[in-house]
Amino acid sequence: MEKSSAVRCQRIGCEAMFTEEDNTDDSCRYHPSGPIFHDGMKEWSCCKQRSHDFSLFLAIPGCKTGKHTTEKPVLAKPAPSNPPRAVPIPSGGQNNNAPIENCSRCRQGFFCSDHGSQGKSSKPLAVSNAESSEKKAAPVKKIVNLNEDRICKNKGCGKTYKEKDNHETACEFHPGPAVFHDRLRGWKCCDIHVKEFDEFMEIPPCTKGWHNADAS
Repeated sequence: MEKSSAVRCQRIGCEAMFTEEDNTDDSCRYHPSGPIFHDGMKEWSCCKQRSHDFSLFLAIPGCKTGKHTTEKPVLAKPAPSNPPRAVPIPSGGQNNNAPIENCSRCRQGFFCSDHGSQGKSSKPLAVSNAESSEKKAAPVKKIVNLNEDRICKNKGCGKTYKEKDNHETACEFHPGPAVFHDRLRGWKCCDIHVKEFDEFMEIPPCTKGWHNADAS
């Protein structure tokens, strides 16, 4: 009997390739209800897992198991109570419980709702000598099997590929960061914004390039 071709699961948090032959009752791990976005924080309403960084937020494993499906699921509406809150900045110039020097987003130059945008700050942040040495160190070359299945981590792609088939137009992705503002979700690179999270996930990529399994 001929094996059916693999298709992509449509559940949020999964999106794995599967066939009906290997689609067991616990083969899919997904998020059954939608996310909450508030003051720069992203949270899955079903499991309360959260992150400031959108890439890390999407990488949070699903909290429920079941069968894969090709049908687009209807996400349960998140409860409006107890929205995630960012740590307030005390008045009078007092230090926050999480100072700028210890904030990972500020150190990387990303926008931080706790401390404001640090990308153009003229005040240098304290960096240890050891940290400076690590940044200047030459990257370690990684040996890659050209026939090994890899998952592209470019934003908006997520496809499985082999390095031997990779080329300069193989990947379609979003190079810019995701933007969440006033209940709108979108991509800064293509300036498209929508209201619903599932509509945001359907925004087509705007750039072509190489697949990258090591993208941050």
